[in-house]
Amino acid sequence: MLDKSHKHVSCATCGARKSSLFGSFCDHEVSSADAVKACSYYKKNQPLFIEGSFPRGVYCLNQGKVKVFARGDEGKEQIIHIAKEGDIIGFRAMFSGDPYRVSASTLEECNICFIAKEEFLDMIDKNTSLRNGIIKELSKELGDQALFITNMAQKSVRERLAFAMLLLGDIYGDEPINLTREDMANFVGTATETLIRLLKDFKEEGVIEIHTRKLEIVDKERLVKISGK
Repeated sequence: MLDKSHKHVSCATCGARKSSLFGSFCDHEVSSADAVKACSYYKKNQPLFIEGSFPRGVYCLNQGKVKVFARGDEGKEQIIHIAKEGDIIGFRAMFSGDPYRVSASTLEECNICFIAKEEFLDMIDKNTSLRNGIIKELSKELGDQALFITNMAQKSVRERLAFAMLLLGDIYGDEPINLTREDMANFVGTATETLIRLLKDFKEEGVIEIHTRKLEIVDKERLVKISGK
């Protein structure tokens, strides 16, 4: 369980910082970031921002997972990204000055730090490594999204599920994949009933194990073959 007391999480002792855009900060820069951020506990399914609102700053994940999604004409979610510990959310829209084109909400209990827009832009102006890191992140994201869209558009639902599970395996690391069936279906881009049927098939084929809601990949090589990667 996470600490729900809203205590300040120090950047100096944050286990997620080293894998974040702040990983190269020196002691002085770490202290400066500490001084301008606010830390909060978020419940599961709590929104960080919603489509159409204007960016106020950036969100740094200390613990937990967050989904970034858009809604179709009928209100159905399409999850386009799942952020994990160390990821920073919200800086893309902040640079354009446009309203958010997507929404973000927590998939589980989270500890998240917030840095206001003015403070974050000031940090970018003063820190070359942070600025270069953001440019690399934006470039990588563009390539990742192109690959994701291509795979989701050209593959069968079975292949898409296998591809999505490989992505989720990287996100969750050593932990079991812990998503509701609805969220996973919205990530794959299929109906929940279809997803449940395909997960049962994967289990019978020995590709995954199912522990109530949690999923464990037990044959990654087979999953890669099914995905067509």
